[in-house]
Amino acid sequence: MKNASGHSGTRVPAVLALEDGSVFHGFSFGARRDTQGETVFNTSMAGYQEILTDPSYKGQMVVMTVSHVGNYGINPEDGESARPYVEGFIVREACPEPSNWRSRQSLHSYLAGAGVTGIEGIDTRALVIILRTKGALRGVIGTGRPSPSSLVRRAKASPRIEDRDLVSEVSCRKPYEWTEPFRDPVNPDPWSPPGPDALRAVVVDCGVKRNILRMLVTLKCRVTVVPALTSSAEILALRPDGVVFSPGPGDPRRLPHVVGAMSGCLGRVPVLGICLGHQIFGASLGGRIFKLRFGHHGGNHPVMHLPSGRVVISSQNHNFAVDPKSLPRVAEVTHLNLNDRTVEGLRHRRVPAFSIQYHPEAAPGPHDSRYIFRDFVAMMAEHRKGVR
Repeated sequence: MKNASGHSGTRVPAVLALEDGSVFHGFSFGARRDTQGETVFNTSMAGYQEILTDPSYKGQMVVMTVSHVGNYGINPEDGESARPYVEGFIVREACPEPSNWRSRQSLHSYLAGAGVTGIEGIDTRALVIILRTKGALRGVIGTGRPSPSSLVRRAKASPRIEDRDLVSEVSCRKPYEWTEPFRDPVNPDPWSPPGPDALRAVVVDCGVKRNILRMLVTLKCRVTVVPALTSSAEILALRPDGVVFSPGPGDPRRLPHVVGAMSGCLGRVPVLGICLGHQIFGASLGGRIFKLRFGHHGGNHPVMHLPSGRVVISSQNHNFAVDPKSLPRVAEVTHLNLNDRTVEGLRHRRVPAFSIQYHPEAAPGPHDSRYIFRDFVAMMAEHRKGVR
């Protein structure tokens, strides 16, 4: 029988050690090298390729709570960026032989080729209980037969997420145009590209996912992606009809330049903030940002739209939140997380700007919130009409 690496024979031992002294013994798959990062868990039942390639996970090692991962392999269409960004991948069991008509390679070969370390064969339930109790913890995965005590010491000495500017490590280096729409591989819809007079959206890349860009193009927008360091003057010089501040990794409190860029855009053009962009929106209004205990990571989080009372199931991946008590009156809380009552959406009462903490592009996850993009495009169209 083949192991996760796809080969018969003895498996290579691996150890996961956390800063609290917890040690888990398992087996290596993917790249055989040591790695470190903040350890968080994701409750999605599927969508591991989208999770692996989500730039928001830069600096983190992801534990999947579903027990069997890799069943349907890896394909060229489902990546949310050009490569995996997770620092490590932790699963109960990694499937060595995927079975799916879209699969082009196994999870092991994909991670090995990308240099991402995986560990399987550990009790992920026990690990998640620790993280739920103590919060996200720094960890180290060592391959071969490392000393557990030395790995614990390395975990304690590793940098914290709050001390790193991770956005600069995932953002694009220069502007580019995005033209690919969203396509359903099973039920493709007819689509034609946006015309020369189409609405123009500028997306500030703090760690953008491809499906955000696809959704905007599908709604007939011309999309330009710019680096996170782009100033408001440079953004506005592109004459956008609207600006999107994307999701991304790390602590928004380390991004005063992005907060300043959003502040310079507010009241000039419609603005949408998604996930990290939502936190940046809150910070630009003077709100306080705080770190969640273990974050929200998964595809099954209930969120209420307060004005209508409607509840949607959302896809989420964030570690920080906006304190609603710190916000000025100009900010209206529009969405609330029904699990822990944290803020999931904001709206500016005076200018066309709003934000969403969760992922309306939902890759992976439910499609309940795609209306967010339609609402933003309608706001852009209304703004253009007023300008003309």
